[in-house]
Amino acid sequence: MIAANNVSLQFGKRVLFDEVNLKFTAGNCYGVIGANGAGKSTFLKILSGDIEPTRGNVSIEPGKRMAVLRQNHYEFDEVTVLDTVMMGHTKLWSIMKEKDAIYEKPDFSEEDGIRASELEAEFTEMNGWNAQSDAAALLSGLGITEKDHYKLVKELSGNQKVRVLLAQAIYGNPDILILDEPTNDLDLITITWLEDFLLEFPNTVIVVSHDRHFLDTVSTHIVDIDFKQVKLYTGNYSFWYQSSQLALQQRSSANKKAEDKKKELQEFIARFSANASKSRQATSRRKLLEKISVDDIQPSTRRYPAIIYQQKRVAGDQILQIENLRYSLNGETLFKNLDVYVNKGDKIAFLSKNGLAISSLFEILNGNLKADSGEFKFGQTITTAYLPSNNEAFFQSDDNLIDWLRQFAEEENKDEVYIRGFLGKMLFSGEEVFKKCNVLSGGEKVRCMVSRMMLAGANLLILDEPTNHLDLESIQAFNNALKDFPGTVLFTSHDHEFTQTVANRIIEITPNGCIDKLMTYDEYIENEKVAEQKEAMYA
Repeated sequence: MIAANNVSLQFGKRVLFDEVNLKFTAGNCYGVIGANGAGKSTFLKILSGDIEPTRGNVSIEPGKRMAVLRQNHYEFDEVTVLDTVMMGHTKLWSIMKEKDAIYEKPDFSEEDGIRASELEAEFTEMNGWNAQSDAAALLSGLGITEKDHYKLVKELSGNQKVRVLLAQAIYGNPDILILDEPTNDLDLITITWLEDFLLEFPNTVIVVSHDRHFLDTVSTHIVDIDFKQVKLYTGNYSFWYQSSQLALQQRSSANKKAEDKKKELQEFIARFSANASKSRQATSRRKLLEKISVDDIQPSTRRYPAIIYQQKRVAGDQILQIENLRYSLNGETLFKNLDVYVNKGDKIAFLSKNGLAISSLFEILNGNLKADSGEFKFGQTITTAYLPSNNEAFFQSDDNLIDWLRQFAEEENKDEVYIRGFLGKMLFSGEEVFKKCNVLSGGEKVRCMVSRMMLAGANLLILDEPTNHLDLESIQAFNNALKDFPGTVLFTSHDHEFTQTVANRIIEITPNGCIDKLMTYDEYIENEKVAEQKEAMYA
């Protein structure tokens, strides 16, 4: 068990959170949520001991071991991959190093022999003889092949380093596991592996993630950091979100009788518990929802952006046709023989093992890159709005947000009140609209780009990783906006829930063409699993 006891953190006059009292117990996974800047990562650092709170303390049950997923991808560059993983169990690793140092002594004394014997006993008790094979198995499960186990970490790619650091954190089944954005840079197969691992993990997990599907799958509780308070709720993210929205609606319905409110909440809990029974969560975790009291459900004080995409012109039947398109980068063919016919109302999720292929395709469609060969043609009625994954080129000036957005407006729509309306929808209000655009955070820049897209009133949206840098509230609002959008959407996203709820068609780009499926993302994943199983049977 790990507990925060009267923990407060203050930077100057700014109070991040105050008088936090929480206990985290074994067998549970706690998903930590909060708006950007609320202090999610900071709270994890307090729990892990990396930051001292202003007041209060963190206590850990004696004899319990904690492991933390670190975000420093360069810390272990000069260490082999296998050793990096084993270093995650600091006590076992120190025993191994001390033991090896003693045996390497040229003048091995009787005292050394006694100490070596003590270390060997501890080593055996900690299952040290299986340390290397256990680390290798973990790496293989995370997609790091055996040929890479003895390489230096610096020789790996960025996403491989992430997997090695993840293996280091979970190595040796720590009693308390702290994970800050563990799904960043992981592919679908690795995320699924991690979900399965955490579902079976018997100890305490505390995790920050913007991946709603991941939080829904693994979380038994939600820790909500909001308005200087840290509150604990039973259930996963979807339960927290839907119940808090329901409570908010009820609070605004002043005439609703207390008995009716209670009945509505009870029915909601029962309905969600029934749905949870069909999930991948273990039985003991499902039963948690059945114990929830109606009094536990509280409205959220979060502010959600008002993302509303409206078409200034309804599209005709001809949307977009791509024929025999080919593109190479630095001698590598990212795609060729690419043929896609986009239908009216399609919401297509593009997938690829190489993200550059999709980004390059979107840049070609927006006229920023030229294809090696082939052609594409938009219908005459089509107007597009594009959200690139890299938006730095849009924020080089020192314009304030009003002037920045005004440059993208039509001549008759440059009025300040009109422009402020679109910024206000993305939560830029009051003096915030006079911020200089070149000092914005990553999330603020994306919100400005979304304001720009809404201003355009396009009937075809092209989105390259739209949820990057956004908090859960903005992601949820973006998700809902695309579900409601009557036009056509081409997008790519690593957010499982976003892709599943928006896309009605999946196109996987390969170096030799594309695989085009008229189905949801979950159906596509299931098809891929079946295909892999068949391939394994006949291999």
